[in-house]
Amino acid sequence: MSATAEYVRPMPQVNPWLIAATVISATFMEVLDTSVANVSLPHIAGNLSAGVDESTWVLTSYLVSNAIVLPLTGWFSTLFGRKRFFLACVTIFTLSSFLCGMAPSLSALVFFRVIQGAGGGGMQPISQAILVDTFPREKQGIAMAIYGMGVVVAPTLGPTLGGWITDNYSWRWIFLLNVPVGIISVVMISLLISDPAHIVRKTFKQGLRIDFLGLGLLSVGLGFLQVILDKGQRDDWFGSTFITWATVVCVAALVALVIRELKAKDPVVDLHLFKDRNFAISTFMMYTLGVVLYGTTLLLPIWLQTLMGYTAMESGMVLLPGGLVLLAILPFVGMMLDRFQPRWIVAAGLLIMATGLFQLSHLNLNAGTRAPVNAWIISRMGTAFLFVPINMMAFYFVPRGKMNNASGLINLARNVGASTGISFVTTMLDRRAQFHQNVLSEYLQAGNQHYEAALHRLTNFLAAHGADSSHAAVGAHALVYQELQRQATMLSFVDNFRIMGTICLCVLPLLFLMRQRSR
Repeated sequence: MSATAEYVRPMPQVNPWLIAATVISATFMEVLDTSVANVSLPHIAGNLSAGVDESTWVLTSYLVSNAIVLPLTGWFSTLFGRKRFFLACVTIFTLSSFLCGMAPSLSALVFFRVIQGAGGGGMQPISQAILVDTFPREKQGIAMAIYGMGVVVAPTLGPTLGGWITDNYSWRWIFLLNVPVGIISVVMISLLISDPAHIVRKTFKQGLRIDFLGLGLLSVGLGFLQVILDKGQRDDWFGSTFITWATVVCVAALVALVIRELKAKDPVVDLHLFKDRNFAISTFMMYTLGVVLYGTTLLLPIWLQTLMGYTAMESGMVLLPGGLVLLAILPFVGMMLDRFQPRWIVAAGLLIMATGLFQLSHLNLNAGTRAPVNAWIISRMGTAFLFVPINMMAFYFVPRGKMNNASGLINLARNVGASTGISFVTTMLDRRAQFHQNVLSEYLQAGNQHYEAALHRLTNFLAAHGADSSHAAVGAHALVYQELQRQATMLSFVDNFRIMGTICLCVLPLLFLMRQRSR
């Protein structure tokens, strides 16, 4: 095949929008499962006679197996063919979803979630690669926007949907609902999707080798990384011997993996892609987007439920308008890529997102519903201007034959960023709350006029409602301390939102290092 022929993309005989609907339904289903079970953990623990701490392995087990498979997507596509691998992923995901819904014990549920995560790991990058190959270059902005609808919107809707299903039906239905969607996806993939000419299969008979060492290092490194991020705060990070040794093993495995894959003849992960400056920077920016997107998606519901008294369903409804705005804007962002350079769209997105997060950092305990809803909408608007153009810039100079490998790596970066963001905000919430509590407690000293006046008012209030003098005095001190804890926790949320906004601004200079492709 000539160099010119390599870049000739035959238009698919099937309507590309049908293909888009087919792959995005499968992707939406898979991404939704990364967050839909979060609010159901207490129900799962109670129903399966397990502790809430043990039930978190329902989330961790999925993330670990998912992370391991993501970077292997290109290798599996070479071995089986992209369509066959995609079909296998959707089939495994659907069957394991059914088994999760029928699990008789927590250990069985965790085992089936490992299988489900392995099946789901290949679905995101394969969907992205299929969309890029299905649409011509001038329409790839729209293709990425369609992909973004599933990948970015699903985590926002997941907690709301999971809470509604659990409250009104059973936690088992958050898994069983995947079954009909999965069956339809398998049928549609079989009928509509085919491998393009540039996808060349290579079997073991044709010289394909399994890099067992690389595969082992990848599994150990990413597996321990996910466990560290998930369990670190709960086990007091490096105060725990397990976390310390897990970190040593993780770092050693990942460093050895990099050395191995750069020298291997048939690497399971093609790290040479990072020689492309655009791909390397875009992958880091996607990691950062994962940190901010998932970190803030966790922060706001916790604030609403722990400090403002919202139910899980009510907090989900506060997040819903932002998700709907994001969904509405994404197609227009795809169209904007025809007129503007992607990096300027990304710059606008980072500024808009930072603006929304800084507005969230001005919330207080007297805030009504409108303030968080409006600030959340602004921050999600910014997200809409980030996901699509970052993906476009990442794939500018990636050879078509390596599209599956590149898609797997950039999706892995976003997923690891998500785990990092969740781990970071949970750690910072505890640390900053303790810091602010220590600072505020300095004002609760005898001789402080405001403190003594507050105690006097509260003591009189409790006495007026039937408490004797001694109980009224004790109650007054308890109420002051309770308010101190609420204010300290509120300040920790403020710090976290401000940090996330600052991260968005710190990424801006990287845009000037990107190469631009001629129109």
